[in-house]
Amino acid sequence: MKRLTALLTAGLISAGAVLATTAAAEASAPCRSGYFCVWTNASFDGMKIEHSGDDHWWEGDMFKHDSSWANHGVSGPGVKDHVKVYQGRELTGRVTLCLAPGQEVGYNQGANDQGGSHTWTSRC
Repeated sequence: MKRLTALLTAGLISAGAVLATTAAAEASAPCRSGYFCVWTNASFDGMKIEHSGDDHWWEGDMFKHDSSWANHGVSGPGVKDHVKVYQGRELTGRVTLCLAPGQEVGYNQGANDQGGSHTWTSRC
């Protein structure tokens, strides 16, 4: 009986470790393929929004609260795979960042808390 209890306990502990690892991986899930992602905090932390297309009007929780960025856009002939982040809404103001496909920026002092809109483009 003790051996059965020990085996069951070990099995439950192992299952718990797998679940904990999976939950941790999902909590810090990266930007999905085909998306441009923005986080409110540096190092890809805080609230995250994902965009598969242009967004000319970042909403209140993200407007001027961007601190890290990732471009996981898909490249191909004629595909707009770079992302330009603009200071103002409606693609106005200066470009605070331009990210090439696969580029991730955990923090940029000049672009921090400056974004208001973005567009996919062919190049920076």
